[in-house]
Amino acid sequence: MQLHNIKPSHQKRPRKRIGRGGKRGTYSGRGVKGQRSRAGTRKMQPIVRELIKRYPKLKGYRFNPKKEIAVVALSSLDKNFKNGDEVTPSSLLEKGLIGKIRGGIPKVKILAQGEIKKKLTVKGCTFSEAARQKIEKAGGKTMK
Repeated sequence: MQLHNIKPSHQKRPRKRIGRGGKRGTYSGRGVKGQRSRAGTRKMQPIVRELIKRYPKLKGYRFNPKKEIAVVALSSLDKNFKNGDEVTPSSLLEKGLIGKIRGGIPKVKILAQGEIKKKLTVKGCTFSEAARQKIEKAGGKTMK
């Protein structure tokens, strides 16, 4: 038996439609005027109401993921690696070209700033199209 199989043993009570005339019309059991007769947040305790008022009034769904991408230029790869070396995020971390983000090795993107003349094998990194062309033109390999 799972949670979605369980059904209540009692019957559902029909919902009371208030404010539609008849026995529960006009004031709908709330009395006449005053704070308790009205709709909205006024019925809450003042402490809770103050907290709600402090929240910014923004429209729509907002999701801003923090960008955890370390950016490396081709010129810095050319300076710090030897001909035929393998470039990975962990090797970039060892050389000090990137830093840890939230205690881990971040995703790395290689951009085409500067020139490269060494044959490097790049693994586990993303790169711009221009950077990929420059690496392959120098005789290196690019792998995701």
